[in-house]
Amino acid sequence: MSLKASCGSQRRSLCSLLAGREIKKPKLEDGQRLQEAAVQLLDQHQNLCSLFQEQENPDPCHMFGSQNQAASESNPRHVSGQLLGRELRRQADRQGISVGAVSVKTMLDRLKEITGRQEEDRQREMFTSSQRVQLQVLLESSKQLLSQGVLCPKLLWVEYRRDQKLPNLELVYFLHLYNILTLDYIVESDEGIGSWLPGQLKALCCWTPPQEEEETKQVQQKVLSTTVGVLVAAERKISVLDELLLWLLDIEEERGEGAERWIQTLDASLCGASVSPEALQRFFTHCLTQIFTCNPRLTVSDAVTLQNEWTIAKASRCLTSLYCKLTVIFSVEQLLHHLQQVLETHEVNWKHVLVFVSTLLVYDQLAQSSLRELLSRLLSSAFEGYDLEKLITAFLLARQGALEGAGVFPSYSHWFKMSFGGRSGFHAGSKKSLVFLLKFLSDLVPFEPPQYLKVHILHPPYVPPKHRSLLMEYVTLAKTRLADLKESVEDMGLYEEVSAAGASVQSQAAHDVEKAVCLFESTGKISATVMEASIFRRPYFLTRFLPALLKPRALPLKPDAQMNFIEALKKAEKIPVAQFSQYVESCQKRRQQNESAERLDPREDPLDVLKVQLQEFTELLSGGHDGETSAQLSRISHSLSVIFPGSPDEPIRAVAVTLNTDTPPLPDLHLKVVNLILQNFCQSLLITSRGSPPNKQSLWGSRFVCLLLDNRQLLSSLIHRLWNLFHHQAASLSSAHILGLAAFMVHLQASSAVSPLVQLAPPGRPQPVPLVEALSSAVLSSTRTNMLFSVRLAVAAVCYGLCRGDSVSPLQQLQQDFIPCSLYKKLLYLIPRLFPAARRRPDGQQEDSPTLRWSCIAHDGTNWTKTVMHLWRHAAFQQLQQLHQYQLCLSEWLHDELRVQRNEDVLSDTQRQEYQQWACWELYLPRPEEQGGCGGDSRKLCAHLLTAILEQSPRDLNLENLDCSPGSSGTCLPDLLSRLQEVVYEAERSDRADLGNFLLQLVSQRCSSSSGSFSSKLGLQRTVLAWNRVLLALPAGIFFNIKTEGGRRSLDCSQLVEHINQHQRKVCPAATVLPCALTAHLLKGLLYAAGRCGHPAGELNQAWSQMSTTCPLLVVSAVRWWQQLSPVLVSLWTRLRDAEPLPEQLQLLSACRRWAHSLSPGPVVQMPPAAVLVRAASLHEAFRGGEEHQQNFRAVLDSLDPEREAEHQQVLVSLLFLYMKDFLSELLDPQAKSSEKSKSFCSELLAVLVNSADWLLLFRSNEPEPNPVTLTASDDCSRLMPWAVCSLLLQQSAEFHQRALCCPGFLHSALLWYLSVVQLFLDGDTPPSSASQQKVEPAQIMDRTKQFALSLIWQAPPAALSSSQLRQLQSCCADLDPELAAALSVHLDPHSLSPEMDFL
Repeated sequence: MSLKASCGSQRRSLCSLLAGREIKKPKLEDGQRLQEAAVQLLDQHQNLCSLFQEQENPDPCHMFGSQNQAASESNPRHVSGQLLGRELRRQADRQGISVGAVSVKTMLDRLKEITGRQEEDRQREMFTSSQRVQLQVLLESSKQLLSQGVLCPKLLWVEYRRDQKLPNLELVYFLHLYNILTLDYIVESDEGIGSWLPGQLKALCCWTPPQEEEETKQVQQKVLSTTVGVLVAAERKISVLDELLLWLLDIEEERGEGAERWIQTLDASLCGASVSPEALQRFFTHCLTQIFTCNPRLTVSDAVTLQNEWTIAKASRCLTSLYCKLTVIFSVEQLLHHLQQVLETHEVNWKHVLVFVSTLLVYDQLAQSSLRELLSRLLSSAFEGYDLEKLITAFLLARQGALEGAGVFPSYSHWFKMSFGGRSGFHAGSKKSLVFLLKFLSDLVPFEPPQYLKVHILHPPYVPPKHRSLLMEYVTLAKTRLADLKESVEDMGLYEEVSAAGASVQSQAAHDVEKAVCLFESTGKISATVMEASIFRRPYFLTRFLPALLKPRALPLKPDAQMNFIEALKKAEKIPVAQFSQYVESCQKRRQQNESAERLDPREDPLDVLKVQLQEFTELLSGGHDGETSAQLSRISHSLSVIFPGSPDEPIRAVAVTLNTDTPPLPDLHLKVVNLILQNFCQSLLITSRGSPPNKQSLWGSRFVCLLLDNRQLLSSLIHRLWNLFHHQAASLSSAHILGLAAFMVHLQASSAVSPLVQLAPPGRPQPVPLVEALSSAVLSSTRTNMLFSVRLAVAAVCYGLCRGDSVSPLQQLQQDFIPCSLYKKLLYLIPRLFPAARRRPDGQQEDSPTLRWSCIAHDGTNWTKTVMHLWRHAAFQQLQQLHQYQLCLSEWLHDELRVQRNEDVLSDTQRQEYQQWACWELYLPRPEEQGGCGGDSRKLCAHLLTAILEQSPRDLNLENLDCSPGSSGTCLPDLLSRLQEVVYEAERSDRADLGNFLLQLVSQRCSSSSGSFSSKLGLQRTVLAWNRVLLALPAGIFFNIKTEGGRRSLDCSQLVEHINQHQRKVCPAATVLPCALTAHLLKGLLYAAGRCGHPAGELNQAWSQMSTTCPLLVVSAVRWWQQLSPVLVSLWTRLRDAEPLPEQLQLLSACRRWAHSLSPGPVVQMPPAAVLVRAASLHEAFRGGEEHQQNFRAVLDSLDPEREAEHQQVLVSLLFLYMKDFLSELLDPQAKSSEKSKSFCSELLAVLVNSADWLLLFRSNEPEPNPVTLTASDDCSRLMPWAVCSLLLQQSAEFHQRALCCPGFLHSALLWYLSVVQLFLDGDTPPSSASQQKVEPAQIMDRTKQFALSLIWQAPPAALSSSQLRQLQSCCADLDPELAAALSVHLDPHSLSPEMDFL
């Protein structure tokens, strides 16, 4: 109310007016008179509506105080309220109506004035700030009237509803807030609330206040939450909220602000303040029921068909957010129990139900086990009562869980196999249960997506043999359905592994190719499955398998496993020529053009979508929204499946992922995606580490990694990128990169149970290895730069793993799940190597908390060296060494040490020597064997050192490169050879006489493990070559034992002789002997050992005489190199025996050499009394010289006429074998231009020996006492000798053949040689041959040899073979050459055979 003073037009309030007229101290009578005067004034001049507005401006004297005490004690608003109340009563009396009616009318008129401007702005749903202030003043006055009993709230609402069909919800809220009309009363009393309140709530939700009106936004949220709280408490009016819920479900796909605002209103913390927990639970339960049963239009068959489209990644975010709000106050068990009740009692909307299951699984990790239990209960109940509804419910729920990926729920094929694949399956109790299951599966066939049909066919339910026909009926039906879907059985693949998401035919064929290549790489043969498919499943093989195998790509320079597999199929004539030619041309074009991966439409670039999603994921992490991060990861997974399509999740664990370490770079798109993923992971780690240590963080990292493991193609690209980063770009990685990648490795380790194995290609190891171990093998420790990177990466990984282990449990057996043992072992190797202080044993002062160490790494990357030593002394770090898998054994340490490049080592030569001596003598020698040490046994230390050296690359083991100087470059092999020499020297000082035998036995065990394959033979050659390298570095005398019998010390060479005959002989080529250096070393060892005996010369003579028969290879080698060895050995013997002459047997070597060279024109020296083998080897060596010696060869043979002396014959027989070795060597080298001197010598010798049967015995492999000279040839040489003999006989004259047939046993031997050649030809071992400078194919040699054998049979007399010889030959020929067997039967009359020849 406003008044005008008589003195002017200034507007003053009633309070000011009253205060201004107070000029003296008031008395009680004065106050009464003053009130009466004021009433008279109001009655004459004022409007009641304006009076409600009077309290808007408070009195200044009341705000700032007054000198008048009486005025300060009086409340102007109270006085105004009293005056207003009296005036309303007076007006009511005057008009003859109730005071309540007058007050209500006056208040409504004022409301119309306030809300009039809002009606002008139809788009505005709430008051402005000025309107809200006026309304609050009005309500404050009304509240005073209510306290005086002047205002009737019920009448106010009745009159207001009569004028307003759609009440203003904000006004209703303020009436409730000022306790004039509560919402509870309005909800209970207003019968038409259902007609206006839902609409008002919708309008208020959909209206967005202007950006600058922050107060309006807060009031809007309060209005909504207060209204919902009252409605929830008043359960009888719950239908109002039901209408809002249905509206929300109708607009869920639009993702508008109205829907999000309404979902936010349902937050338990907002509307739960005024509602009891029980009422809130009932309301949320009711909402879930309404959602589940809303619009149940979809049938079960629709759900089966469309289920793939209802994953959380494809569902509307509005619906999933609503589920999150409604489920937050319940446990998983409560939610699933309620879901089961609804499913059993209502018709449901399957889309809403299944999206709810996905949301529950993604947002709550405990949901998986609870859902499994529910499925088990459903299946048990279904088969007990043959309840079809429960059975289909179980199938739908299991499939829905599987659709979310292996990180959330097991795959459908796994669930189906576990539920029905065995004798304990739910259906295995009776035939009725089996029929029930098969009938159910048959009914689903018309609606089933193909991937589920494939699961049922590939992993059928268990069926007893007697009911097999029932299963076959279903299989036939399923295959027919697949054919109708154009996914016939032919398209099911060779190694079918079906994912829950359904792999395409192309992806299945790609999977078949990958597994076939993997099997070929491991076995070296084309798998039987592929060979059968090329015959019996030819349509799939030609139209699916081969196109996937021959997909154009940039071929690597070095053939990989796939190229070798293609070549093998081509040789087997399984690839059409035109198709192969087209593949080669396409690959060449791809290499020339260097095309990148095909990109999608840039307007829908999935890379941009992925960038946004990853950025949102990081923001959610920083905000601490754990549930939302899981949902965001599902969306990221969907985007990745677009970029990396056709990669089902189940095959990823069935077949190892191939890591090609020398393949071309990744396609551009894949490289960008992988870099984006790794960059986002590192960024997320840094953000989360700023707020809390790893043990206080959520499980976002594990979920992130599990997402990547679900996509095989993505995982392959990721592994290749990580390998490239670790192996080639380690020096360019920053501290943030190292921290992020270290944490990534930890999460890969924690997910090892669900991650695939990795097969390195080219194979560094024969079997696939765990993923983390494969990646760790890329982290090198060979140079200074690599070592520093390895330490930093491993320290960060171990610190992070220790922290993550603490977050799960302080128990040690759980901590190891987070710490990669390969990176931990790198620290065990590198820390003592780089930090000498770490070589001292811990003093017991160990730290207990890894959190501080991680914070130092995460926030101060430059202080990592201090962190290393703190971590080394950490209690948990040291305790891990008690576990076997975390122990760095001696063999692993040697493997790492041999990979160090000496010229780029962080240690100097002296420092490296000190470190290696500490490791060998102080660390591993005393360490117990069960902890990877030697248990104090120096022989075991020798064994480990020798084994490590033998495994070195052949390029480091060249016998000609004996430079072991510390300053040379290359590996640390010379250093470890020095350590081995130190150990051997120590063992000699401790009188370990058996050390040489121990080393020989160790080498023998290693060589004996070789099989007969070509690769195994190469491995044997490599091992013996490496051993010879070591042998030359060790004292030769340790390999000759000194035994004492009866006080006499004698030489024992048996172990060395066995070693030479068993292993050295196997690796000698056909025409060679032991290397000169090795022969000299062994002979010097023999002299050293003999010098320690009582009679040195006598012991040496005796030992050397025995070697002529027991170790002919060493004897022949000594003869070959005697010209170089003689001065060295004479000098050594002179030093050992004080100028004593050389022992007789060694002098005979010189004598034989002089005799052999004297047989040329000139005075002939008398034949020395040496062993036959020594004389034959001397002749062989003498005629290796110039042409003048070769021209006199026939004359020498005449002088050694075997008919005059039997001893001469034995010399010539041995000489023949030595030349036959030379001849075979020339046959094995068709590229060499042979002078045919070996063939000439052999022919001359055969002409002399043709009448004797002794030479026939040289080439028989089954002789009980073979000629010693045959022990100079390797096993391969002996096996190929029949080929050489047949080749030589073919080139002899017919006269020679006639003479040979007269020799007893020649025909039998010749036919056995021919059969051996046939066997060699069938085995594919026949070598290429050259004769008369013209190359002859093996097949031609075979044909000529066969004709030669048949001609011998035709020319031979009937009694040329004994009965036993004939039976033997016929038995062999039956399989190898039936024609020869028939010739034997026809031309050799068995009745005329002579039994007297059986002794041959």
